[in-house]
Formats: sequence, C-alpha cells, structure tokens
Amino acid sequence: MATRSHTTEFGSIACDDLTELGSVKEGWLSDNPHILTAFDTHSLALANRSLVLILDLSHGTDPASLRVKIRPTLSPIEAEYVSAIEWLVFDDFRVIALGTSCGYLLIYSLQGDLIHKQIVYPARILRLRVHGTKKVITLDTLSEEICVAMPGLIARFDGSEIQSMLQRWFQETSSQFWDQKRDADDCGSSHGRLPYQLWNVNKYGSCADAAITGIMPPPLMEQQSSQRYYCAVTIGDDAAISAFRLSEDHGRSLVGAILSKVVPATFSTIASFSKMIWRSEQKSTKKREAKPQPFARASPLMCLKDYPRKGEKLTLSPSGTLAAITDSLGRILLLDTRALVVVRLWKGYREANCLFMEMLVNKDTATSSSNYYEHVKSDYCLCLAIHAPRKGIIEVWQMRTGPRLLVIPCTRGSKILQPTYRFGSSSMSASSYVPLEVFLLNGDSGQFSVLNRSLN
Repeated sequence: MATRSHTTEFGSIACDDLTELGSVKEGWLSDNPHILTAFDTHSLALANRSLVLILDLSHGTDPASLRVKIRPTLSPIEAEYVSAIEWLVFDDFRVIALGTSCGYLLIYSLQGDLIHKQIVYPARILRLRVHGTKKVITLDTLSEEICVAMPGLIARFDGSEIQSMLQRWFQETSSQFWDQKRDADDCGSSHGRLPYQLWNVNKYGSCADAAITGIMPPPLMEQQSSQRYYCAVTIGDDAAISAFRLSEDHGRSLVGAILSKVVPATFSTIASFSKMIWRSEQKSTKKREAKPQPFARASPLMCLKDYPRKGEKLTLSPSGTLAAITDSLGRILLLDTRALVVVRLWKGYREANCLFMEMLVNKDTATSSSNYYEHVKSDYCLCLAIHAPRKGIIEVWQMRTGPRLLVIPCTRGSKILQPTYRFGSSSMSASSYVPLEVFLLNGDSGQFSVLNRSLN
C-alpha cells in the first residue's frame, strides 16, 4: 500500500551561493539563530549578519541568473548586523526590508539598490511584521502596516506611506538615464523621512516579540475621538503575554487634555523668567543630532505572569483575531486577541514553530474535484500548523477547538515558511481568493515543498 503524501514538491534552493551562509554544515538553516528567512510566493530571501541572498523559485527558469546578493553598509564601530528581514509586496513592485541591530530600517530593491534608510530607535530590531486588518466593528477602514518590534518598544509604519515613497523612487529611477547612478550615501534620503508612531511597552519588562493585532474601539471616555487605537500583544521573559491599547496621539486623554493646556503655559512662564536672569550663551555652530521619535501613549490592558514561563515566539492569524504563542515550558497558547483570553493550550512542544494556514475540510469530494469549480474563501477552514523539530513532525490542527487533522513527518534541519502579506490583498474578490499556505524547506537537501490544502 502506497504511503499517502501530504506535501507537493515546489522547487529547490540548492546552489553554490549558499555556502556563504554556512550551508556546508548540517542543520545550518534551523540551528543557526542568525540565519533569517523571508518568503514571497516564488522568491526566497536568506540573510545572515552581513549578507542577503535572494533566490527565485519560479518553475522553468534558470536559477543561476536569478540570484541577487545584497551586502548592506553596516557600522563596523558598533558591530552592526542584520537582525530582521521581510518582504514588502505591492501590486506593482516588491522590495526587501531589513532591520539592523542599531535600530535602522533599510529598504532595498531586487537589484540591490538602497531605496531608503531611516533610524527607528537606537535599539536592536527583533522583528519586522507586515499585517493588514479589514473592517473592524464600526470602523469602515482598512489598516495596513509594518510593525517593528524592539526590546520594550513597538513602531508602526503605515503601508500607504511606504507605497507612496516607493512609487516616487521607482518613477525617479525609471526617468534617469541608464548610466546615471546616485551616490550611495544619498540613497534613501531624497524622498524624506517616513512618518511612524512609536510606543514604549516595557511596563511588564522587555519583550522578545510584539505585534499589532488590529484596530480596536477607543476608551469609553473618548468615544467621539477621531484618532485610531490599536491593540498590541507582546511576549517576553517577565510577562509571558501582555496587551496594550496604542494611541496615535502622544497624550490625547481626559487627563492629558488638561495637562496639555496647563503645562505649556507654566513652562512658558518659567522659561521667560529664567531668560531674565540667565543670558543665553553664544550659539554653537555644531550640527544638532536627530532627536529620537517621541513615544505615543500605550495603555496596559492585560498581563500574564507565570514564572518561570517565558514567551518565545508569536504568530498572528490572517485576521489578527488569534495569536499562537510558544513558551519556555514547551507549551503553545492560543490567544483570542479581541477578548484577550487564552482559548486553547497544547503541551509537549519544545522549540516549536507555528504558522496559520487554510485547508479544505469536510467538503464535498465530487464538487471539490470538479475542474469547473473554483473554491471561494468560505470553503476553507482556518488551521494551525505546528512544527515540532524534536519530534520530527508537523501537526495541523483545526481552529479554534477542532481536532488534529494531519501528522506529517519531516527531517532534521527543516523549517516552515509562509508567504508574506500582500498589500491590498483584502480587496480581492471572493472568486480569486488565494488561501493561506505553509511551505516546508529542508535546508540540508535544499528541497522546497508545500503542504497540501486538501486532506484527500
């Protein structure tokens, strides 16, 4: 009896360029914490501390001609290195975003040109996460952002601002002659500084990862406020899970409104009085350094402290309503990000990795197998893929409280990946819906495969 396979071969990443990333050593992909990966449909980006390698996995093409190497300009004095990587995918173009240990956000084209460079905060960037939230409750808006997670900090870049900047850059680049090249030091600064919000979320200790889960209603005292509020979930050593309400403004609250009127008037009076006593000294000709971005207001909502439990990894569902969190006790917690309660718990999964996916479950086989039938979003069921490297398996569980659907064996040195969020994907019609898939990459053999959507 033939063994049923639940994966389909997708391609291979085997090439000589992988030796610069340490592929000659067994388990290089899964065991080395400095090897970072980002996947987008047919392109894979791999990075170590100082090198980014982009591979095209399209069928029927020559992989030797579709490799791009990017060597970011990093500070040797501060021992700066690449600490995060993610794709930014729009309708007309794709770029690579890098985060560094010194807090810089770098955006590169697929030709290796530096498009934008900006300091977020002088701290190590832990994670770059692209996420989009559809219409929420009474808010008839779409929120798409890049969330930057740092120890105790969260930053948010609006997707539309980045798209506008990239459009200007590509238009300017296409209008230049082929032999005109811009100075590398000027790249990323000609289109201005990207606006963003920054929040301090270290009330319960420094975080190991953080994510903005979506838009949430304002507090009861600020129902008439026109500004947006976001919900953020953080994990860390001191607090396994914590949640915050993030405000766009720096002090828009009932108390803050009062202080905003009183404090400036008081400060102005003190400053005027001090000038009468102390004369200002001669002005310095030294150029002022850029001041750090001021923090916006973050209000704590919940905190789960359960020593010695420590939060390790955080994964969001496509809608942001669920979060899978792995901890140091080998457990996986499923968090409802709206109610902020843990709704499910798995035990015995040390060093696990989780990704959400969508599968065809309990569908009519005859209808599903028809060549004329196109699956729509309602045909798919949300599931959670759990990669347990110590067990050498991948389990697929139906959400939220469904059974285990699949157990897929995998070899050591494997890693599960997922295509990044595509900006504007929520506007797609139901008939053209593309389900969320999970891919399996074997670093030792280079084989790339996709988990099948159907159980049959």
